[in-house]
Amino acid sequence: MRPTVVLFVCVHNAGRSQMAEALTNALAAASGLPVVARSAGTVGGKDLNLVAVEAMAELGIAMTGHAPKMLTQAMADEADRVISMGCGVDASACPARFLVTEDWALEDPAGQSIEDVRAIRDQIAARVRAMLDDLTGTDARSD
Repeated sequence: MRPTVVLFVCVHNAGRSQMAEALTNALAAASGLPVVARSAGTVGGKDLNLVAVEAMAELGIAMTGHAPKMLTQAMADEADRVISMGCGVDASACPARFLVTEDWALEDPAGQSIEDVRAIRDQIAARVRAMLDDLTGTDARSD
């Protein structure tokens, strides 16, 4: 059985979408759910947001090996669900403008303090848990 593929898209693929990918994959693996997350950006960044990496490490989720990736049509075609993370960085490059998406309208963690990035991370975690519940008919909120 093919797992459900969720694609998280933002502009630079350096913070929000990377955190959502890592959280989804960690929660799905821990719960044995057939869900795989990927992430990409419409413009792509050079490096991950180090504060986002730190915030994820606080949850025990390493982002080692993660790097910003450019969105391709093949990625979008393979996804069962495409979620954009918000368009506060560059509205002209917003994935919601040209992909059929669900938009989570999250604040960009770029340049934010660790406290602010933790709050964004926690918003992503809550939405990921609700999405996993919706996709699989389970309760991922208990983790």
